Amino acid sequence: MTDILPRIAVVGRPNVGKSTLFNRLAGKPLAIVDDRPGVTRDRREARGKLGDMPVLLIDTAGYDDSEKDGLDAEMRRQTEMALEDADLCLLLIDARAGVTPLDETFADVIRRAGKPVLLLANKCEGEAGESGLADSYALGLGDPVPVSAAHGEGMAELYIRASGELGDLAKRSRKYKQSEIPPLRIAVIGRPNAGKSTLINTLIGEERLITGPEAGITRDAIAVDWLWDGRRVRLHDTAGLRKRGKVADRLERMSAADTLRAVKFAEVVLLLMDATHPLEKQDLHLADMAYREGRAVAVALSKFDLVPNREAALKEMQLEFARLLPQMSGAPLLPISAVKNKGLDAIMPTLAQLHENWDVKIKTRDLNDWLHEMIERHPPPAVNGRRVKPRYLSQTKSRPPTFVLMCSRAYALPDAYKRYLINGLRESFDLPGVPIRLIVKGGANPYATKKD
Repeated sequence: MTDILPRIAVVGRPNVGKSTLFNRLAGKPLAIVDDRPGVTRDRREARGKLGDMPVLLIDTAGYDDSEKDGLDAEMRRQTEMALEDADLCLLLIDARAGVTPLDETFADVIRRAGKPVLLLANKCEGEAGESGLADSYALGLGDPVPVSAAHGEGMAELYIRASGELGDLAKRSRKYKQSEIPPLRIAVIGRPNAGKSTLINTLIGEERLITGPEAGITRDAIAVDWLWDGRRVRLHDTAGLRKRGKVADRLERMSAADTLRAVKFAEVVLLLMDATHPLEKQDLHLADMAYREGRAVAVALSKFDLVPNREAALKEMQLEFARLLPQMSGAPLLPISAVKNKGLDAIMPTLAQLHENWDVKIKTRDLNDWLHEMIERHPPPAVNGRRVKPRYLSQTKSRPPTFVLMCSRAYALPDAYKRYLINGLRESFDLPGVPIRLIVKGGANPYATKKD
């Protein structure tokens, strides 16, 4: 359970190094870091360590107090929610730039929130930050901690000061043991503005992620922990992926790389597709990409309430999907409307079943009984006048299901026959939408090294 871990929010004005410190404490590069301000938008949570103390870290958007609407207001609201949830706030200032009016405003916001706070003067390596460090006393938040998030300086003092502020919470966190049952990891992917964040907010029942009509709002792959039907679930909201040729901005390339990383660490992928413009080339590319990564894939057809003749349209989409992506035959297509809350009840049971199929283990005896039936029904073709003879089939791993077929003249087994066996496995053992790996091996030829 995460509620016994101290929640530490990293806050401050834009571009002071919050995400760099977040990555440092998390022990891995989770948040996108760039020189330009305003890269972080949603608040991101991750487990990390401060010395020997496990903590739950919260990275936030740079706080801007200007009276704005839309995206800026949503980013400010997310930061304020992080402040409410935090047990300790780490307020960062840029020691090289000195104390700014926005730093003073943020200090007032934290004082009004009544939360324990540590003032961190970042970028203090060398002499350039000494004047800013001295100026930071004027914020009235106690002695600042000089740190360098980029170089790891000042972490020991930060640990000592944070332990003192957290008190009993720090003692309890040191005794914390992570649950042995890992969460079901689901990555939600799709083109920009497909409604991924809206869908996740609707599923979990809270405005956890920033949404809006603009494309490209989500930049980081944001992990959201959730409890569904007594089961731990980790939903990964991802940035929308455009065609590679259209991506010229460095930040968008970093966002795309973060999305691909989320897919690699996921177990099940939910591809969100606009039902009013389904099966476009980019949709098919995303589905195939997740399949090639070995992830079980389901497709959610959003805005399905806007589709005329829905029953006929769904059948046509299923046939077209099977034609365009035959390797994903049987992948579930789920008609939904996140705005009208229709069809959402089917999503999690479908994904849970997909995960179960993705993790399946089939007995060797059942596999070989099935193999003999498949060979009797359709023997392998003869190649150069000699027939390939499959001998033995076994499953070597799951996640995804991977099988090894031992046969004579393995190099000559046609790809068409491999597809015949893979489709047969999927159909006979009820594995729709699950990637299946089939490795064909041949026995050693005892005469290969002998001369006639």
